[in-house]
Amino acid sequence: MNTNKLPDHIVYSPNVIEFVTVTAQTCLFLENISEESRDEFILKAVKLLPLLYLKTSMIETPDPVFDDLPERFVSVEDYNFVKEQLENLLGPDDSFLEVFHPDMALSDTPIAAFISENLADVYQELKDFAASYQTVDTDIMNDALVVCLQAFGEHWGQKLLNALRALHAIRYSDNFGDEDENASFQKNKVNRNSLFGFLNDEESDEVNNMLF
Repeated sequence: MNTNKLPDHIVYSPNVIEFVTVTAQTCLFLENISEESRDEFILKAVKLLPLLYLKTSMIETPDPVFDDLPERFVSVEDYNFVKEQLENLLGPDDSFLEVFHPDMALSDTPIAAFISENLADVYQELKDFAASYQTVDTDIMNDALVVCLQAFGEHWGQKLLNALRALHAIRYSDNFGDEDENASFQKNKVNRNSLFGFLNDEESDEVNNMLF
């Protein structure tokens, strides 16, 4: 579908379409971690996560339509699948010291956090939004966007940054392996038949070109 012919509504605005594109890319990336090596994953994550944060932060939160919250779609099994894949891939590098935990000021000892848990939390919010967006019901899409953006400000934006901080430390450590930064990302590429079929290939190509 030509995005120039989409309805005049915030859920089809350029900023939201860009956010949807990166959301789809992130969900596919986290669902297919087993296809990546540890270093490939880190090299891609430190490019994709800042882009996701940027695209999310550029959207103004609309007013909700309904009183009730949108339906949730991500199951415990879905969440654990992503989390466990990350745990297995990162091994001992999964843990890091948390500096923004609300209990940190009251603690005499460091508080451990996990990249896998933080990114699984991000995935859950994105996937729930994505599932509602697939309905192509403007009101449902609108309220899913509201919930996703509010949750971004409340918790998952910080969790994204926490994971990125830990991944950055690994990426630029002295013992990080020399792997090809241009490893193919095509197997996870968004296309017309994937999660968001209305997005054109040029939009998906733009995201991939920015990352790799």
